[in-house]
Amino acid sequence: MVGLTSCDAERPRCSGRATALIVVLVAVLVALNVCGRYHAGRAGDMLGFEAAVGVAGVALMPLLLRRPVIGALALAALAALSPAATPPSTVGTLYVAQSRRLPAALGVAAAGVAAHAIQGWWRPPSGLSYAWWLLLVVVGHAALVAVGALVQARRALVASLRERARRAEAEQGRRVAEARAAERTRIAREMHDVLAHRLSLVATYAGALEYRLDAPPEQIAHAAGVVRAGVHQALDELRQVIGVLRDDPHGTRDDDHDADHPQPVLTDLPRLIDESRGAGAQVLLDDRVAEPAAVPGGAGRTAYRIVQEALTNARKHAAGQPVRIALDGGPGSGLVVDIRNPLAPAGPSIAPGSGTGLVGLTERVQLAGGRLDHEVTPAGEFRLRALLPWPA
Repeated sequence: MVGLTSCDAERPRCSGRATALIVVLVAVLVALNVCGRYHAGRAGDMLGFEAAVGVAGVALMPLLLRRPVIGALALAALAALSPAATPPSTVGTLYVAQSRRLPAALGVAAAGVAAHAIQGWWRPPSGLSYAWWLLLVVVGHAALVAVGALVQARRALVASLRERARRAEAEQGRRVAEARAAERTRIAREMHDVLAHRLSLVATYAGALEYRLDAPPEQIAHAAGVVRAGVHQALDELRQVIGVLRDDPHGTRDDDHDADHPQPVLTDLPRLIDESRGAGAQVLLDDRVAEPAAVPGGAGRTAYRIVQEALTNARKHAAGQPVRIALDGGPGSGLVVDIRNPLAPAGPSIAPGSGTGLVGLTERVQLAGGRLDHEVTPAGEFRLRALLPWPA
């Protein structure tokens, strides 16, 4: 009878096929019960009555499947009249125990015990005392309630495991989405840091070609060569970023171990400043770091990007103004990057700004465990100051 669990508590209405199967099984049990009693000579002249009670019990099965408690109580009432209704009543008690809460199951079981107590009183079973009959009835109905409770507990466990699996899958999907979003943000930040610097240099030289038509041919050729080299470098760096997108869609590439395109560190800062000076910028460097090569890779790379962004912003918004860069610090005290440049009069910039450079730079510094501040000083200067960790 455990097959009754196909009609679970969440779906009180069974399918037509399941209902027909249960009705047929109960009808077979009733028929076997009545025939057994007839052949044993215990039905006597009440064979027709028992057959009618058995038919009534089978007819109540659809009601049981739709209204379990009411149907089970009706079957228990029939069981009080004839042993032919015992199989349908047993099925009813088991079905309620599987599909309803424990109080309802105990109530139906108590009604079944009372009904069979009445049956055993006015139609005593042969070869068994009434006390033993009553004891077997109580034990049988207790077993039915226990089996029903066990089925309900198993069903609840399976539902809980399914829910946990669904939540784990959803959580895994959320983590993957967050990892991809973080990787896209990292790539976008890298593209901004690299391409914005490179293209601002190209824009500076292109502006010189546009406005200095009377320049000597050597200077024009030099500027054109710088523009061409800058465009090629920008395209090469763009290919690197696209390569990350194509080759490593889940963000597992390690920037620190990319042998073909190593990430810049603090020792690469002179080359960056020379590029800006070559474009006509006035860059003053005050480097008080005794051993730049000893700076941790993460802090050095972040410091490089800070200076790169500051030089790019100066070319865009304060062209022709001097930029002063001060580096200081040591193990245990941290690495300090202080950059200042006078504000330029309002006017057109050589390249449009997206307004996200400082936001991305702040995120980069925070991810490195540092702090970034930027302000306009009373002296009319834009100041960018970062403190990066440098363990002892």
